[in-house]
Amino acid sequence: MLDVRRLRLLCDLAQLGTIAAVARSHTYSPSAVSQQLAVLEREAGVPLLERTGRTVVLTPAGVVLVRHAEAVLAALEGASAALATVGGRLSGPLRIGAFPTAVRTLLPAALVTLGREHPGLELRVTELDPVAVPEALRERRLDVALVHDYDIMPVEPDQALDAVALLEETVYLAVPVDSPDLGGDPVGGARHAAWIVGSPGTACHAVATQVCRTAGFTPLVRHHADDFAAVLALVAAGQGVSLVPQLAAAQPPVGVRLVPLAARRRTRVTYRRGAATHPAVAACVAALHEATAAWTLA
Repeated sequence: MLDVRRLRLLCDLAQLGTIAAVARSHTYSPSAVSQQLAVLEREAGVPLLERTGRTVVLTPAGVVLVRHAEAVLAALEGASAALATVGGRLSGPLRIGAFPTAVRTLLPAALVTLGREHPGLELRVTELDPVAVPEALRERRLDVALVHDYDIMPVEPDQALDAVALLEETVYLAVPVDSPDLGGDPVGGARHAAWIVGSPGTACHAVATQVCRTAGFTPLVRHHADDFAAVLALVAAGQGVSLVPQLAAAQPPVGVRLVPLAARRRTRVTYRRGAATHPAVAACVAALHEATAAWTLA
């Protein structure tokens, strides 16, 4: 009989790429992960991993097992959801992850709704960048999360997760109010400007870099800031230009002009495969849709 915990380690290896990364995500030692995967190979009766020096890749049998293991893990999530449905009144922790602009705009109203309609839930919010969400969900540190990507730089779906669309926003180029007209190609017109972008490794940093490269240049990055309020303050102070999504641009400070771009940011609610019917997850998704509709009409 194949052990579910070891199957999860194999799936994480397929996603994260290295035993060291799997070990970090589970707070195990690399040797402990290797030992567990070796036991899984004995249970399976076929080689699952091919080792070349320090590199480990899945064998064809390993790829097949990962595909089936993902289905098994999703079925277990579905079983937990079904049991929670039978249980009646919602209670216990609901761990929600969200990126900063969603925490400030969409999430508070959703939390009010959840607290009013399901007072037994223990709502726990973690602010984090979308790139950190898949690992947090797989490790069960989160139950549901808000993530985003951009139509010009879509994110490949994680096979262990499901998602539902929530919001599509305009993306603006924020420039100092006294900046000259940038013409029909605002990003290209800002090729000689200083740029304010997110920290390296964040989704916002990657998107800003990609937008500029698509326009034919590498941005001159002068400042790094992950909080859009700080970004807009820097723009107002004449320190550069930046990309700002609609959620963060509702009340720009004096001294900032917002130029709409063709790019769109897309927000989704994501959770582990099989968890969509869990009553707490479903209630959270419904509350987020309600909060988003209210924000759109405001």
